[in-house]
Amino acid sequence: MRHVSIKNRWLSLQVLDYGAVIQKLRFRTAPDTWMDMVVGHEDPRAYLQDPFSMGACVGRFAGRLSGGSLDLGGKSFPLSHREGITLHGGTGGFGKRYWTIEAVEEGTDQPEIRLSYFSPHLEEGFPGNLRVTLSYQLQENALAIRHEAVTDRPTAVNLTNHSYFKIDRQPLISHYRLRLQCSRRLETDASLLPTGRLLEVAGTPFDFRKEKSLDDIALDTPFVVDPGANPAAELYSPVSGVRMRVHTDQKALVLFNPAGMPSLCFEAQNFPDAPRFSHFPSAVLHPWETYLNETRFVFEKQG
Repeated sequence: MRHVSIKNRWLSLQVLDYGAVIQKLRFRTAPDTWMDMVVGHEDPRAYLQDPFSMGACVGRFAGRLSGGSLDLGGKSFPLSHREGITLHGGTGGFGKRYWTIEAVEEGTDQPEIRLSYFSPHLEEGFPGNLRVTLSYQLQENALAIRHEAVTDRPTAVNLTNHSYFKIDRQPLISHYRLRLQCSRRLETDASLLPTGRLLEVAGTPFDFRKEKSLDDIALDTPFVVDPGANPAAELYSPVSGVRMRVHTDQKALVLFNPAGMPSLCFEAQNFPDAPRFSHFPSAVLHPWETYLNETRFVFEKQG
């Protein structure tokens, strides 16, 4: 297992070739103080058994797909699944594969790590040979993540980074303050699969349109990003004074704060189970198209 690192004045990034995992993302909070913004394993080998997709690029389809198959172009493709649910690309999704480190560019104003992965036709059941390129670039106090993919036949694609953010060293995150430019969320059933209904967040515990504390709300929730939202999300710790802003071109943010691991995951992606619902944004990628997901995480120290 190999790791590579880049650094600028404000951020330091360490990435593994396994799962394209972000192992460390340190932010300079004072002239001689750096704080890791993500939860990670110190021993890279621990990621081989990690059940949380910690820091990984997940795909070929991030989130959940239902029914154990993908219906596309009049054909049904059986997918790798557990109890009818394909999560984050299946039992051997992109977060559990070794990527090729294509380039590490240091010594510039915007240092960058570029990786690639080739997913063969019918890997985990998905049709099409898919070529994925992934860029992690440091832009002053921002980490810019760019996913691109091309295919040789129609397929379903939905990629995201799965880092868990922890912006102070407190044992809990209930004091974090969250703001989302998301007026709606996807209703989900007991298996966390979308029902197809989009619900207004107004008057519910999921209304974060005005910044408020997380308190004890449990999130494994797909939010619909409002058109033109910039940023789509903000997270602030009154303890550390660190504020993180999330800018994305994606239609949804899935927020997840797992029990027993005080942190918050921002999965910028298309709607989970999008191929099942005709009124959801299409997740189908054709050979003449290029899939693109661009998301930036901006860090500031306030106070």
